[in-house]
Order: sequence, then C-alpha cells, then structure tokens
Amino acid sequence: MKIWFYTGPQCSLCDLADIELQQTSQYDALNIEKVNIRTSTDLYHLYGARIPVLMRDDNNNEIGWPFTTADLEEFLQ
Repeated sequence: MKIWFYTGPQCSLCDLADIELQQTSQYDALNIEKVNIRTSTDLYHLYGARIPVLMRDDNNNEIGWPFTTADLEEFLQ
C-alpha cells in the first residue's frame, strides 16, 4: 500500500510520527513516500498547520498528528 507522508524540514512531530509508523505490523509492506510540503504552495496551504499527515493512496483517507501505533493500525486496515 502506498502512503504519502506529508512532512516539513526540521519537524520534530514528523520524527515522532515516523517512529509510530515504523512500529506498525504492516510497515515492511508499505510504500512510503515522504513529501516536503514546502516544495509546493498548494501543499503548504493544505498541510502547513497540520503536519505530519499520512494519506493512503488507494482511498485518499488521511490521519493527522497526534496518533498512536494503534490508531495507525486501524488506519491501515
């Protein structure tokens, strides 16, 4: 499953989100693409105040910080 990981430079919350994501049972099966929202004005306006945000490519569902490993497990089902 492809996951878009919207992040930004020097984002400590993004680092915490990455740790939670790595703890999921499905981590090895995920295709995670990190996207720096500062590379696009549109992305910055959509996600600037909300990063980190994960979005599933298959259904466009999003989960934003704060989330736990359990929250991610449910999100990835």
